[in-house]
This record gives sequence, structure tokens and C-alpha cells, in this order.
Amino acid sequence: MKRLQITIEYITLPNGLKVVIAPDHSAPVTTVGVYYKVGFRMDPPGRGGFAHLLEHMMFQGSANAPREQHLKLIHASGGRSNGSTGCDWTNYFESVPSNALCRVLWLEADRMRALKLNEGNLKTQRDVIKEEVRRNVLNQPYGGFPILDMPAMAFRNWANAHTCYGDFADLDAIDLKDLETFFKTYYVPNNAVLLMLGDVKPQDGLALAEQYFGSIPAGTALPSFDPSEPEQTQERRGYIEEKIGALPSLAVGYLMPERRTSDWCAMALLDQELHYGRAGRIHRELVEKRQIALEAWGGIDDFFGYNGPNQLITCLRFRPEYPSESALLAFDAVIRGVQEVGLTTDELNQLLVKWQADFYARLDDGGPYMPKYGLMHLLACFALFDDQPQLVNTILDEFLAVTREQTMTVAQKYLRNENRAIVFRAPAKAAAKEVA
Repeated sequence: MKRLQITIEYITLPNGLKVVIAPDHSAPVTTVGVYYKVGFRMDPPGRGGFAHLLEHMMFQGSANAPREQHLKLIHASGGRSNGSTGCDWTNYFESVPSNALCRVLWLEADRMRALKLNEGNLKTQRDVIKEEVRRNVLNQPYGGFPILDMPAMAFRNWANAHTCYGDFADLDAIDLKDLETFFKTYYVPNNAVLLMLGDVKPQDGLALAEQYFGSIPAGTALPSFDPSEPEQTQERRGYIEEKIGALPSLAVGYLMPERRTSDWCAMALLDQELHYGRAGRIHRELVEKRQIALEAWGGIDDFFGYNGPNQLITCLRFRPEYPSESALLAFDAVIRGVQEVGLTTDELNQLLVKWQADFYARLDDGGPYMPKYGLMHLLACFALFDDQPQLVNTILDEFLAVTREQTMTVAQKYLRNENRAIVFRAPAKAAAKEVA
């Protein structure tokens, strides 16, 4: 197999800022990303929602770019901009005509250097997030299922067990001083990577990175952080009442292997075998063949972008005439199949081809965001967590080396009841009937 040969320039500035440049002159467009190695896993203990709230605050003005000017200047350049918060990272990104690159770098450097935080903006963005929760979670059928339901059931370390939003009491408890401290701790050059992809010459990009970001002082030593979980020895279960939806649901989450191990690669292929849409085993068996479930979906969230405990999660929305335990037993039968029989050679070969094709597609995927977002995200995660953005050219080798025997061994090792958490979510009447 011929390896990828994406051109990558990678340096670290004296202040600790990592800079990654991937030139592509096929179109006069440049995508810029700034990733900070902080996500909701690093929220202060008992203060959920910190990282997500600060993401919102980063658009509320900096020393030389007043509130709303950042987005206005990007849009006036013919570009797009956004940001998002994950478990272990927060990112900000823009895609603009390449002649606007300097403007974008100036804007990003200004808010890294001197974000303006004030009580008025804090109150406004706190209210914006509360409305986001009401719209996306509280007033939606199955809102937050399973992403917001699973962590508290699956994990014991608070860093992993709370959700990205925090509850309203958490948000109300965040004050300006604490937010400033969080910003000064994590939003520093030595905890970030700057990416430039597209129509930019490497030598020009490196010079511009030094020009705009080089004088920003490094932060002090980052606080120690341990997201590890105590060993799990038994299955964990939780029950939640569904107040709007009419169908019962369940989610099963298995703790994943450590990132960048051979077991991690094998689990990626098992994920495809189990969850690849209508072709996945779970959908074929439980929706099409046995017709127990009406919907079946799942997978590993942000596979390349997590840097701590994570799960492979399966979700079922099933017919109300089936008790939850019956649906779970049917699911368990599918899991036993990959543990006891495993994959055929043909199945594994198809998975390897599909994984390779999906990886290539990811490199060009802009999704709902912008050109090169997929490649940007991979480069950022490999730089932040592995200090090797060049892995984008070689990491496929690690997945293509997975064997049939390894997938079976990993299924037996990780897809165990003692390594999982289950959330049952049922309408009130159905839940009461099952309890009775």
C-alpha cells in the first residue's frame, strides 16, 4: 500500500506554541485552527460547564477587537468561523480567502494574548448556554441521550463523570475571577497548537506565526491532571424517566482501550462491524432480522480526539412490547457472536478497506464547518496528544495490521459485562410497569 504523503511543517516556538502547516495550493483558501489542550474533562471539580462557557466567551471581544468584531471581520473577508469544546480540547477555526490570512492570525493572537472578560458578557453567555440546554436537551425527546446520561453512570472520577454543559447551578456558580484564572491557566501558547492548512507557503506561515504569536508569553506550569478511572469490577446500571418520547431506549457503553495501543486499533474495526449503519451487525440482527429495535446506532465518539477514558456506546430504541431486559439479552447475543465466533477473513478485509476509505474521506471532509476541517482535527490531535502531527501519513498502518485473532481477543477482553455501564431510559408508564 502506498502511504499518504501530506506535506507537513511542524515547529514549536520558544513560548511553547506548536505550529503545524499543511500547504495545498489547489484553491486560494486557507483554514486556520487554534486548538487548546483543555476540554470539559478539565473543568474545576464540582464546577461543570467551565470549558464550554469559556469557549463562548472567546467570541465576546479582546483587547483590540471589541465584542462581535471577530466574527464581523471574518465574514467581511468572505470567510466562516466557529468553535467547539470536546472532552480534551477546545478549538477555534476560520476558513478565509488566503489573502485574509494575516487578519485571522491577528485576531486569534489578540484573544489568546488578552481576552476581555466582564460581568455583562458572562451573564449573557451563561443565559445563552442555559437556552441551548433547554432547546437541545430539556425540551427534546430523549434529549442528551446517551451523551449526557452515560458519564455519571459509567465513571467514578468526576473529571469524566460530569457533562460538558454542567447543570444550571454549576453555571450560576461560575464567577468572573474563576473564569479569568481558568483562561490564564489553559489558554496559553505552551498549551496550544496553531494550524494553517491550504493556500499558504510553509516559510511564510512560520514567519507569520512568529510575528503574531511569538511575543505572547508562555504560561506557568500547567496543573497536574489525572483522568484515570479506578478499576471497574462489575456492571453499572442506571434508570432515567423519559418525559417526552413514547418509546423505551437503552444505551450500553464499554470502556475503551488506551489510546494509540494495538487494542485501540482493533476496537475501531469492531466498532465498524457492530455499528456501520444498516450494514452493522446490531442493526441487521435487532432491527431487520428480529425486529426488536426500531433504531440502533452507536460508535466511539471523537475516536482520534480523546486523551482519557472513553467508551464504545450502542443505543437501541425498541418496541414497547419488549421489556428492557429482553432487548438487552438480544443485544448481548450479538456481542457474544464477535467474542465466540469472531470475524471471517472476508469480513475483516471489508472492514479494513472501509476503514481506509473512511480515513481518506475524513482528510477532505469539511462537514458542517469548512474545507479541510477533518485533516485539521487529525493534525491538531496528533500534535496536542502525541507531539507527532506526521502520524496522519502513517497511522493507517497500525489499523491495517489488525488480525482476526486480535479482534476476537479484544472483544473478549473489553466487551464484558464487568467493563460496561447501561442506561435504561423509558417513558414513565413503561418504567412503572417494568418495576411492578
